[in-house]
Amino acid sequence: MSGHSRWAQIKHKKAALDAKKGKLFSRLSKMLTIAAMERGPDPKTNPRLAQAIEEAKKENLPKENIERAIKRASEKEGLDLKEVVYEAFGPGGSALIITAVTDNSNRTTNEIKHILSLHDGKLGVEGSAMWAFDHAGEEFKAKFPQQLSPEDQKKFENLLEALSEQDEVENVYSNIFDSNESLGN
Repeated sequence: MSGHSRWAQIKHKKAALDAKKGKLFSRLSKMLTIAAMERGPDPKTNPRLAQAIEEAKKENLPKENIERAIKRASEKEGLDLKEVVYEAFGPGGSALIITAVTDNSNRTTNEIKHILSLHDGKLGVEGSAMWAFDHAGEEFKAKFPQQLSPEDQKKFENLLEALSEQDEVENVYSNIFDSNESLGN
């Protein structure tokens, strides 16, 4: 009997890991397609694509999947994807920049609004949060990092986790001070 119980435990863990890996691979494939659509399919002349390929390889995305995602950019199905940038505010007045890749921006906007509303956040208008960030390459960096109260920090972490579970969300940048860094950096 214990063999069945052990397999049940392994099966549930494996299913959870497979689902997480599937979401990651899907996000990476979308990122590759968008990069190839914007600046072409050659990583030698497209630094954003080169960076996306490097990240995909680091996460062990199979070579065939990388090639398929780049090829999709030149086909009709890849043209439905677009990158969207949302500005939002979270617990304790935290500012967020949320980037997403989607084939339906109305659906994605509504899903992100819903996630924000469940975690003491709200979607901002264009320019409402962007002023708090420097745009350096593909990274947004907070100009004025801030710390949250322990209560708001927990709410903020829950918000980040919920956003990361949304399939279309690619990256989330915030102005919240990371306790692993020093404020001087």
